[in-house]
Amino acid sequence: MPSVKIKKHAPENDMTPFVDVAFLILAFFMLATKFKPEDPVEIKTPNSVSANKVPEKDNFTVQIDKDGKAYFFMDNPEYSKKVIENVNTTRSLGLTPAEIKAFVNAPSIGVPFNMLKSYLSMDPEAQKKYISPGVPAGDSTGGELFFWIRDVLSTYSGKKLNMLIKADNGTKYPAFKNVLAAFKKNDQNKFLLITSPEDAPPGTALYETRVKQLNSKKP
Repeated sequence: MPSVKIKKHAPENDMTPFVDVAFLILAFFMLATKFKPEDPVEIKTPNSVSANKVPEKDNFTVQIDKDGKAYFFMDNPEYSKKVIENVNTTRSLGLTPAEIKAFVNAPSIGVPFNMLKSYLSMDPEAQKKYISPGVPAGDSTGGELFFWIRDVLSTYSGKKLNMLIKADNGTKYPAFKNVLAAFKKNDQNKFLLITSPEDAPPGTALYETRVKQLNSKKP
């Protein structure tokens, strides 16, 4: 009896489930990723060698551009909303719910109290094109920046808060000193300076530590 040869077929792979999974993963990262807020102006920070990294959340950051103008932003929408609601009440700014929402969503704030309502009433595109005068911090009292820091600290009372300063490499010392005054008058003597990372010099303890970390990651 002749043997029956079974016809061989090339294996078929249905890629549909793989494509579905890939799109689900992509959608997840698009929704879950938190993008870094845009700086109101270009700030070129000085270089430094440091083992510390910028905290990922609960940051209050004051930025100082090369002209000495101060801006600030908060990365926690919940606390940002509480801060502006308190300021709206204590300063009688008359902000609408839409303007309060605009404050929470703004990449940064760089206007005095008397201009805040008109700034927040702008659409986002107009805000990007607007040349902000900066938050007043032009004297030894810390100016209006002192009050913003005070309200932020009050809102975060008992909670973790990271205080950061990001200054341009061309910022003049008097402008930096005035911002420090706003911190010091709020009894805030501990803060982080944001700089551009620079590799540690060979032979230093930090350099050796980084080399060991890199070698440990090699297969």
